[in-house]
Amino acid sequence: MKLGARSRVTAEDVIDGQTTAVVALDESLRVSVLNFAAEGIFEVSRRLTLGEALVDAIAHFAPHELRLRKALDTMTGFIERELKLARPGSSSITVDLIVTPFVVGKKPGLLMEMQPVDRHQRIARDGTLQTQFDASRELIRGLAHEIKNPLGGIRGAAQLMEHEFPDSQHREYTRVIIREVDRLQNLVNRMLGPNRAPQKALLNIHEVLEHVRRLVQAEAPPAVAVLRDYDPSIPEVVVDREQMIQAVLNVLRNALHAVDGHGSIILRTRTRRQLTVGGARHKLMVQIDIEDSGCGVPPDMIEKIFYPMVTTRADGTGLGLPLSQYLVHSHGGLIECRSRPGCTVFSIFLPIESA
Repeated sequence: MKLGARSRVTAEDVIDGQTTAVVALDESLRVSVLNFAAEGIFEVSRRLTLGEALVDAIAHFAPHELRLRKALDTMTGFIERELKLARPGSSSITVDLIVTPFVVGKKPGLLMEMQPVDRHQRIARDGTLQTQFDASRELIRGLAHEIKNPLGGIRGAAQLMEHEFPDSQHREYTRVIIREVDRLQNLVNRMLGPNRAPQKALLNIHEVLEHVRRLVQAEAPPAVAVLRDYDPSIPEVVVDREQMIQAVLNVLRNALHAVDGHGSIILRTRTRRQLTVGGARHKLMVQIDIEDSGCGVPPDMIEKIFYPMVTTRADGTGLGLPLSQYLVHSHGGLIECRSRPGCTVFSIFLPIESA
């Protein structure tokens, strides 16, 4: 049975459906094919890349031009494991690279296939973090139950004492007990996170970010600038507005503390293609970066900052980031951190549902 015109699958559809980044070069090392995965990895536009010299279109390959030219001239392919590719002003990307020569109509070319090693490491790390998070959350639930029961008894006894001894001296003591019990109960409730499922609806993510930006800008000292770098073409996402505000607000307030009264914070949005999060592959995701110019997260803390009660601040509770992680995970997303002195970036990834 023949397929109808609308159901035919083209070679371009197959290439774009791959998670492996694919770039084909002609005899002049100009880009002739570039799939969605390559666009996402190298943050380039296919429309602006096709027909351009590889080293101009994807600057990561400038140091490898001679090797690619030799592979084309000798029609000899090669495989490079854990190759680090970088461009000026950008962090490096580690990939497994396979280069294969081909001939089309007597004209030679090269096919480059790249599998990001960073992605496999991130997927494995995400799975480990999710398992640890689920285990710690169950532990916290058990502890919270054991803590809240005696706290309720203490509060009730203090109220009875207040009625039994209404004089001002005893009332002062009972009020201290009740106030501190309420503070502890509030702390336990914050550790548990929201007690309702997300109430999701289609929403412009920039509306959420602008709401949070205005809140933090009002709290920020005059020497701190909260800047925006939005991609206005990002489609609406399906999120719980209040929960997403809380998730972003916790991270942004951390950035405000990190800059310590002077510096800059940048809110940035981009789209990412073909990402795997929590075992699910997403064709399109929104990436929200919250970047600050503070002193950075110590290397020995970078893997621990999403654990409850872990904080780098003397006055911190260690609950903001774990709560943000829980809220983002409940939306099928992921939150990551990379840091060095002068530049810390928290990245929130959220799936963009197709209509």
